[in-house]
Amino acid sequence: MFTKLLQLIVLSPINNYTLYIIELISYLLYYANNRGQMVSSNTDLNLEQIAKACGLFSDIDFETVILNIEKLAVDYCKSDLISIYNYMLIYAQEPEVIVHLIKCTDRYRDPSSLEYLVDILLLKNTKNADEEVKEKYNNVRVMCAKAIANQKNSSIVSSLLYCLNNKNENYRVRLACADALGKLGDRFAVEPLIDVVQDEDEKSIYLRESAVSALGLLGDERALDPLVGILEAKQGIMDKFSFLKERAIEALIKVGFCDNERVFRALKNSLSDESTQVRINAIEALMDSEHPKAYDTIKDVLENDLDFEVKKNAMIALYNMSDRRILDEVINSKAYSDALKEEAVSIIEEYEDCDDDFGDEE
Repeated sequence: MFTKLLQLIVLSPINNYTLYIIELISYLLYYANNRGQMVSSNTDLNLEQIAKACGLFSDIDFETVILNIEKLAVDYCKSDLISIYNYMLIYAQEPEVIVHLIKCTDRYRDPSSLEYLVDILLLKNTKNADEEVKEKYNNVRVMCAKAIANQKNSSIVSSLLYCLNNKNENYRVRLACADALGKLGDRFAVEPLIDVVQDEDEKSIYLRESAVSALGLLGDERALDPLVGILEAKQGIMDKFSFLKERAIEALIKVGFCDNERVFRALKNSLSDESTQVRINAIEALMDSEHPKAYDTIKDVLENDLDFEVKKNAMIALYNMSDRRILDEVINSKAYSDALKEEAVSIIEEYEDCDDDFGDEE
């Protein structure tokens, strides 16, 4: 069946839809392969000949090369395909083909592919890697960093850090490496990520955001002070980029801070931030904290904030921290808008009534 479909594609014009179909077939082949329905392993693989047959060393268009690579899944088993993909990663030069090969290796996530992925990330297979060449492979290397993270192997942390700390590197590659470090969960990456977060000379605010998010994923308490420092900043770049503060609060939630007084003060001050989302994030963080003044602090937001979404999130937080009495208070008080009262009623109808019904059944 797969062979006939591939033959039909060969006769069709190459476009985005065709490439999508190729991708779909490749996933079907992958699952069939994993169920042991492919041919047995061939220990005498001629990798160079297979690569030539796919057009890897010729001038044919990259779509045809990708199609030929996908055809391989019809004739080769999982272990053979991994060997073939690894070999092709060494010699492929066309960015689109390399991206496709990275996707192929990522389906199996075999440890043997890791060294080849790292070589691509570090541009070891590329001669004279000047700025023009590096620009050409940016998307490839971003995809490569993601695939490396999926391997969950901390042995390559140093390679990711090398790219992250290189300020002459493309910011998208550095972003991908920061994300990868967070997903890998290796504590060795904490200090370098903190350095990025605290570097006020860093040109890319997006990189600092990614480093903050990665610290949240790592969940190391060493990140508390630099994360709080972002919220405490009163001047300069911090006031202009609320997204960085949002990410910092999200990271604080993941790291956990219990009743840390400095974190509490920073979050309390964030409830006066100009950004609605920063205020909402601060409410969520306080809700999850164990600080004794968290409830009263959020209650003050419910009573005094002028934004409906902020007030609604404060009401929901208070409800989660206590019981329906806060909802009854909102419904019965003249101090709250009809819209907020409706939100309170809907919560009671959705959650409280269900609990009552369940109690009646018992």
